[in-house]
Amino acid sequence: MNKPPPAAEPPAAEPPADPPAVHARGLTVIRGRRRVLDQLSFDVAPGTVTGLLGPSGSGKSTLIRAVVGTQAKVTGTLDVLGRPAGSAPLRSRVGYVTQSPSVYADLTARQNLDYYAAVLGIPRADRAAAVTRALTDVDLTSHADDLAGNLSGGQSSRVSLAVALLGTPELLVLDEPTVGLDPVLRRDLWNLFHRLAAHGTTLLISSHVMDEADRCEHLLLVRNGTLLAADTPQALREATGSDTVEDAFLRLVESAPTEPAEHPLRGTP
Repeated sequence: MNKPPPAAEPPAAEPPADPPAVHARGLTVIRGRRRVLDQLSFDVAPGTVTGLLGPSGSGKSTLIRAVVGTQAKVTGTLDVLGRPAGSAPLRSRVGYVTQSPSVYADLTARQNLDYYAAVLGIPRADRAAAVTRALTDVDLTSHADDLAGNLSGGQSSRVSLAVALLGTPELLVLDEPTVGLDPVLRRDLWNLFHRLAAHGTTLLISSHVMDEADRCEHLLLVRNGTLLAADTPQALREATGSDTVEDAFLRLVESAPTEPAEHPLRGTP
């Protein structure tokens, strides 16, 4: 008797997609009687370099503070690495570099990093290597023993970035990290950002310089506290028929409803 043919193998199941590193739905921030961020909804994919671009006063810094958990009066859903933004377990998993350098002026660059390495709990035996690696990453080895108070603004900002890199964060949030840097150093830092992403770090980087948009894999374009678009640079250029992201941004602005920055709450006088 002939044997029946073997049953067909079921198709392999698609592996589940990684959850977003940042998940926002209806994210709103109100300051006084002003709506600074208005119903923002977006995802930031893990292991990517996402640019947060918009003019000064568009709400970029407010959004960044919301992501890292330091912004008050946040409503809507905002999850970071699978937990509500600002949760205590995220403190060691999220690195944050502010626009203003966060360093002690009376310590050298190396002493600043050594201090923060101790705060982060890096074992003493590993601390020197971690500090040296961070200084090398931001190209500050030649100024490692200079007082932070004697460094230029750009150098001080790089010390702050080195501090954020010490703990090998899963999410690195950078507020205008390339302001005041020369073109060569800007290029080197963007190369560093992409190396970090290639090793699994998620980066959210704000900038008001539109020519940095093409250095990002994904973009969030904001203006007047609203999200104009969330897509790749190429997709935004194609969707608007533009040659550059800056032109795409301008076309999106022209087609968006006109409202003043930090527009009043709806339903209020």
